[in-house]
Amino acid sequence: MQTVRDVMTTNVDVCTPLDNVYEVALKMKDLNVGAIPIVENNQLVGMITDRDLVVRGIAEKHPGSNSVTDVMSDHLITIDPNASLQEASTLMAEHQIRRLPVVENGQLIGIVSLGDLATNQYSDEQAGVALSEISEQDHQ
Repeated sequence: MQTVRDVMTTNVDVCTPLDNVYEVALKMKDLNVGAIPIVENNQLVGMITDRDLVVRGIAEKHPGSNSVTDVMSDHLITIDPNASLQEASTLMAEHQIRRLPVVENGQLIGIVSLGDLATNQYSDEQAGVALSEISEQDHQ
């Protein structure tokens, strides 16, 4: 059985609570990613997505100099690296998320995304199911 550790992305760029919204947006642009974990003292404290930037940032008229803590999500769903791909897919579908931070001993060690599941031959079907459930819930 493959685990999250087998398919997760390990080279994850992060920001800290000291960074501002503009710096996070610039990092997303430069790295061509849709989410940046927020880490403090090697502990995952939040996640900021491109949607967070729009909904909690721009739409609420927060300037780019605003702290990431004002815009980030801090109620995070995470997964252990030894969890199965089925567990990851189920969590993503249940919580309508496309990216799961992978945490071991409180520290961020990677991210598993729907894309990671979809490019894995053993989990292709699970990724499709998760995406279908996420999309259905997004449109309700």
